[in-house]
Amino acid sequence: MENAANSSPHDTLATAMATLKQKIDQWTRLHPNDPATPYPALLLYRQEAPIQLTSYTMEPSLCLIAQGQKRVMLGDEEYFYDKDHYLVSSVDLPLVAQILDASPRDPYMGLTLRLEKKHIAQMMIDNHVVIAKKQAGERGLAVSKVELPIVQALLRLLDLLDTPDDIPVLAPLIQREILYRLLTCEQGPRLRQAAMIDSHSNQIARAIDWLRANYDKAFKVDDLAAYSGMSTSSLHYHFRALTAMSPLQFQKRLRLNEARQRMLMEKKDATTAAFEVGYESPSQFSREYSRLFGAPPSRDIKRLLEASS
Repeated sequence: MENAANSSPHDTLATAMATLKQKIDQWTRLHPNDPATPYPALLLYRQEAPIQLTSYTMEPSLCLIAQGQKRVMLGDEEYFYDKDHYLVSSVDLPLVAQILDASPRDPYMGLTLRLEKKHIAQMMIDNHVVIAKKQAGERGLAVSKVELPIVQALLRLLDLLDTPDDIPVLAPLIQREILYRLLTCEQGPRLRQAAMIDSHSNQIARAIDWLRANYDKAFKVDDLAAYSGMSTSSLHYHFRALTAMSPLQFQKRLRLNEARQRMLMEKKDATTAAFEVGYESPSQFSREYSRLFGAPPSRDIKRLLEASS
């Protein structure tokens, strides 16, 4: 039998991914419909059928799939990833996503690990990471090829779920290793820029934080620029470069996502939800909702409820 020393890097990665799939499978079978784990930064997912478009705001995170495929939409752009690719977000972003491949026999299985910008900044300080010169604007979302060191670290993190008393001490150390791996790969510049206090990415993150806290309020772009410490033209350019949207389009996505959640979870009717999230015209809300989710509000919510029953 061939030993691990003679295995090719591809075989070693395939074995690690198979082990990751097994661990997620075991955990999610024991905890169905509950992605939470004893380590709050780590979420584990299982889905046994393709799902309709799902809307949510993603915090800075690493997302990896052990089985299946997912489509994520940021503005008008689409990102696809699977077991051979992982997704990283460096700022809070309103996304629309869809699981494409899933069945009871071959369920979708994946994980999300939340990344704290303060931890990235601290690692850069502690390890004297050389900061690249300011770069042209880049999206706050990207897909990369899965690499063995990241999977191996994630496996050790999942192992801790069986010994929860070890999590407070050991999980932060493993997460620190994962941050190091991300900072030293092609995603490093994106994450470093998001953590730098005087970077454009960090200034846009301030604007995003304000929009998330005030999504239901009208605002002037000039005021948002001043709050972020940028000129209006610089805010427009770098906001779109990072998020693929203008600030007003970004706020619209936040409103539509929030309205959908209120209709689905709180049983609000479309008109009530529209007014609560800041729309003044129910007809405009319905048009923009249909454009994003592919159906008018009442039909979309009915479809979601039927799919989950």
